[in-house]
Amino acid sequence: MMRTLSIALLLVGTVMLAGCPKKHNVNEPPVAGTQVPGDSSASGSESPSTSASALGDAAAVARSLNAAPLSKKIIYFDFDKSEIKQEYADIVTSAARNLTSNSNLKLKLEGNTDNRGTREYNIGLGERRAQAVRRALMLQGVAESQLSTTSFGSERPAAEGDDESAWSQNRRVELVYGP
Repeated sequence: MMRTLSIALLLVGTVMLAGCPKKHNVNEPPVAGTQVPGDSSASGSESPSTSASALGDAAAVARSLNAAPLSKKIIYFDFDKSEIKQEYADIVTSAARNLTSNSNLKLKLEGNTDNRGTREYNIGLGERRAQAVRRALMLQGVAESQLSTTSFGSERPAAEGDDESAWSQNRRVELVYGP
């Protein structure tokens, strides 16, 4: 029964995503501190998709984005939850804007948990968290090919300790940009 319900929900979600209209690329102003490939201040007037150095530009954008403060690239979760809190909507929107404006840019979503629970459960929870962020980005027009997810469970703690202070820092998804 539970398996049938899970499969049905998966199919409904797939149909809903497939039925969503694709967001058209809109030229929006760049996020402060990011390097924009094909910027009018750069020499030449090639667009990123026609430039021979587009992949190199994507790498430069990724380095620039990864150099931003960590608080801008981490989404924290409540205990045993995988729902994105409203306070992190701006991070998701900003990441979606960066990815839709640069189709060569990739984003790895790394799910993490605190050290409570079994290894298997924590790997699953970290994956659910990463998938929640992935779905949110795709709903904002990010191409599936630009995203990948990994779950580390409790294997990569951001903070050591067995108290709420440490646990709250470990329940997260890190957004790691790459070319």
